Amino acid sequence: MKRTSYRHLLAIFAAAVMGLSLVGCGESSGNGMKFIVGFDAAFPPYGYQDESGEYVGYDLDLAAEVCERNGWELVKQPIDWNSKDMELNSGTISCIWNGFTINGREDDYAWTEPYVDNSQVIVVKENGGIVTFSDLAGKGVAVQTDSSAEAALNEEDNADLKASFRELVIVSDYNNAFLNLDSGAVDAIAMDIGVANYQIASRGGGYTILEEHLSDEQYGVGFAKDNTELRDQVQSTLDEMREDGTFEEISEKWDLENIAVQETQGNQKMSFSEIFQELTDSMLRSVVIFALTLLFSMPLGLLICLARLYAWKPVQWLMKVYISIVRGTPLMLQLLVIYFGKYFIFGLPLTPEYRFWAVILAFSLNYAAYFAEIFRSGIQSIPVGQYEAAKILGYSAPQKFLRIITPQMVKRVLPAVTNESITLVKDTSLAFAISYTELFTETERIAASQTSMLPYLVAAIFYYVFNLLVAGVMSLVEKKMNYYKI
Repeated sequence: MKRTSYRHLLAIFAAAVMGLSLVGCGESSGNGMKFIVGFDAAFPPYGYQDESGEYVGYDLDLAAEVCERNGWELVKQPIDWNSKDMELNSGTISCIWNGFTINGREDDYAWTEPYVDNSQVIVVKENGGIVTFSDLAGKGVAVQTDSSAEAALNEEDNADLKASFRELVIVSDYNNAFLNLDSGAVDAIAMDIGVANYQIASRGGGYTILEEHLSDEQYGVGFAKDNTELRDQVQSTLDEMREDGTFEEISEKWDLENIAVQETQGNQKMSFSEIFQELTDSMLRSVVIFALTLLFSMPLGLLICLARLYAWKPVQWLMKVYISIVRGTPLMLQLLVIYFGKYFIFGLPLTPEYRFWAVILAFSLNYAAYFAEIFRSGIQSIPVGQYEAAKILGYSAPQKFLRIITPQMVKRVLPAVTNESITLVKDTSLAFAISYTELFTETERIAASQTSMLPYLVAAIFYYVFNLLVAGVMSLVEKKMNYYKI
């Protein structure tokens, strides 16, 4: 399968298993009940993968102690954070235990009592000229998608601050956020204070946390709303750990004793039309990516094809290498290289406008390679007699190509071009790799905040209708070409 979008497959799979229990959260094994903890594996110090490949973290240590005291088998299950609710509701995990914010989600889960008092803060480079929130006016700020920091920025109390930003860049993880900060693509990162302290220490300094806080919040362990029995058992064990000092020891191990709690309004649901309106801008962004990619990649693909077939031998070899590299590496990786390479390879600053053009450049270069091979197959499928007839009739090389070869080649490759265009519609979701928010990214954000499958339905309708239009237009072009029979 060519250029599979794994984020699409994850969402489709999660939707397909909604309501099914793939792994019994109370399934017994030789070591007792399985307690399956769902967590984001890129969220240190609460849960992450260390250098040895082991999943470690503050929350995982707490969960391990809870399991040991209850005779349960701990299963550490990394999840796509945007699909956390589908994982929980489908029964594939027992709970969400990963710096999970209670505030604003009180009615959506069965919660334990808070075990961390957390704050949302702003991280900037040291000596970068940003000292207070007022210095963020006209600056770019990065924030992780569906995070507490994003929710804090969307609160009414921070509306003026958010409006003062040059742009708010939504990223998939904190490593991406720091890449943006280090390269100058953004000037600050909004994140929770526990993660901020860990990230700054692990990166050897060079950053500072502004004194002002975006908001204060509390972390808890989230269970399915009807799973209060398991919630109560975990809460009882955490209370025991507080009483005998184990909770404090684990908190000190991860340098979180200052925010650990030593003592022991849900989201309004959006309608179909409201979700559609919310997704309108991102739909248009996906359409623009599609249109500009075709506009640039098809002519470029034809040039690459001609160079590969008729140019000087070294140029032919160079085109073969280009096509091999592009087809042999993921489009997502190409996006990252083209965007961040401007700074890390060439030392040039990243501007807000470059993010969009990096998407178009990466998509155009990628699809040009595929179109080049499609065009080559079409040209080489033309019978040699057509070339001989054109020569006998006295056509020049350009005339032969434009009047004889091209019309036949276009008709032959239209089905393949149509298929490639349909793939492009779906591949637009990969633009999120460099934090460019398009339809699928926005859909995941709304679905996560609404804990609903409705945004995915809206997105599916859009993609399907868009692809119907693409296929319909290409079908009309094919009919127009029917005057020429082959």
